[in-house]
Amino acid sequence: MSSTALLLALASAGVHAMWNFLLAGARDSVTAMAGQLVVSLVAWAPICLLTWDIEPEALPYLLAASACQLAYFVLLALAYEAGELSLVYPLARGGAPLLVALAALAGVGGSFGPWQAVGILAIGVGVIGVRGVRGPWRGTDTLLAAGTAATIAAYTVLDRYGGRHAAPLTYVWLELAPAAVLYVGFVARRRGVAAVRAAIGRNSIVAGIGALGSYALVVAALKLGSAAPVAAVRETSVVLAVVLGAFVLREEVGRSRLAGALVVAAGTALVAVG
Repeated sequence: MSSTALLLALASAGVHAMWNFLLAGARDSVTAMAGQLVVSLVAWAPICLLTWDIEPEALPYLLAASACQLAYFVLLALAYEAGELSLVYPLARGGAPLLVALAALAGVGGSFGPWQAVGILAIGVGVIGVRGVRGPWRGTDTLLAAGTAATIAAYTVLDRYGGRHAAPLTYVWLELAPAAVLYVGFVARRRGVAAVRAAIGRNSIVAGIGALGSYALVVAALKLGSAAPVAAVRETSVVLAVVLGAFVLREEVGRSRLAGALVVAAGTALVAVG
């Protein structure tokens, strides 16, 4: 793996953790998500048009993946309303590859190897560390994070097939667009157009550009390095999110949650490499 590919993968991890940090830190994550999606659609549209390339075979996968994306936006925003970044992010990011690996074990979406089995066990242990086994059980944040993981896993499997029939940024933008329009329209109707407009500010601009920007950085890294190490390095975002939660959002991150996040990141990397 070249140093340039390594830096791009690390940058992708940092940007991904950053836009989640901005969303989690918003006073109203549901409306902040709407503002962020507006920025994503508008900011990335010109680049996607310049790189436009799509085949008709991609359409069924796009429609299904876009439905998953809509569920992802809703669940992630609600998860950050109910819980902390340092809890929600590791559970969602760690749970998704675990579910994708289990799907591969069932013969859907790829192969399954021994390192992936080790990674699944590590993710399970790490999730327990992040969630904790003591203290009051609220459950809502954990269930929403788990639901978010399921939507990530679903659109990831669909993207493996649909992405073969389109340019990466074209595919991702078209996958985002219908879900974003529906989500923004729903929030505007429930909370008002003025609330959505007010949510478009510095943080939403950074988050909106970063949401697709992190993927663009991964695409650039994959052109210079193989998929497994790039995917593994990208999982450092789990640790970065926990650090941001602890030191910037002032969340109570104990040794168990930090250790759990490290184990989740390691397990996810093993699943990616396997």
